[in-house]
Amino acid sequence: MIRVGIVGGTGYTGVELLRILALHPEVELAAITSRGNAGEKVADLFPNLRGHVDLAFSDPAEADLTACDVVFFATPNGIAMGAARELLEAGVRVIDLAADFRIKDIALWEKWYGMTHQSPDLVAEAVYGLPELNREAIRTARLVANPGCHVTAVTLGLLPLVKAGWVDATRLIADSKSGVSGAGRKAEVHTLMAEAGESFRAYGVAGHRHQPEICQVLQSASGQDIGLTFVPHLVPMVRGIEATLYAPLKGEAGDLQGLFEQAYADEPFVDVMPPGSLPETRSVRGANTCRIAVYRPTGGDVAVVLSVIDNLVKGASGQAVQNMNIMFGLPEDAGLRTIGLLP
Repeated sequence: MIRVGIVGGTGYTGVELLRILALHPEVELAAITSRGNAGEKVADLFPNLRGHVDLAFSDPAEADLTACDVVFFATPNGIAMGAARELLEAGVRVIDLAADFRIKDIALWEKWYGMTHQSPDLVAEAVYGLPELNREAIRTARLVANPGCHVTAVTLGLLPLVKAGWVDATRLIADSKSGVSGAGRKAEVHTLMAEAGESFRAYGVAGHRHQPEICQVLQSASGQDIGLTFVPHLVPMVRGIEATLYAPLKGEAGDLQGLFEQAYADEPFVDVMPPGSLPETRSVRGANTCRIAVYRPTGGDVAVVLSVIDNLVKGASGQAVQNMNIMFGLPEDAGLRTIGLLP
């Protein structure tokens, strides 16, 4: 059994990790930390876990995380970069669900995240945890940087086109919509039901920290310069991301449907839908699945890709467990066989 520790077990990604790992056939939950809820039973805070998780939250300073095989950081940005080294030196593998190790350019990271990075050498070592791109490197990684939620939906939607060289990669557009759980569990006025309900708005239009992450991944995968206009939106639902992506085609592009089907033919968590499909966020709610449809409207010179995920599963905790499975040589879908919840 894999002994698992979770740092930051009370946020949405933390409780989603608990939900998934509680039923994982090869996992023993060893420690779940929370400064604010130390000593409280997990199931008292999250009653959906009654009968599945018997642990109490422990203070991070007292938890014996070095006795774990792997530790997930479901914490705000800036926490894992200061705590990961001790665990790595103790032989513990680390998966960070925040952004501390995602962007390789330290100066760029510090610009977007507004703090000094404490462990730039670990950034160089960290493997970017998008299995569809880095599966072999993830297998042997000590430290995995789990991708951002918008990044996952956008990157999986654009990757086949950019890698094939069929599009002008300097003029990409990503129009991405997210449910309010993407803002985390902290109390903020703009995510109150009375504020977000029956409304729809953009945010981060002048610049969003997921934009340089997307560009880094696409450039690394294709060797091309990437130009991306990325605009996220907040929609009045709890879970889900829908990304509508626009990519100008170059010359006589080939069979777009065939390109996507071939690119993801062996991927257990990417579903390329038949021509004419319109993927819905509700079809992936609770599941570690990205559903994609590709169009060439009116036979014109722009490819349009529709990509949907559950931001808390394939966009965060489910993808983190998928990475853990790869790292420990388990079946990639272990603990992740959940079907999307309908209605």
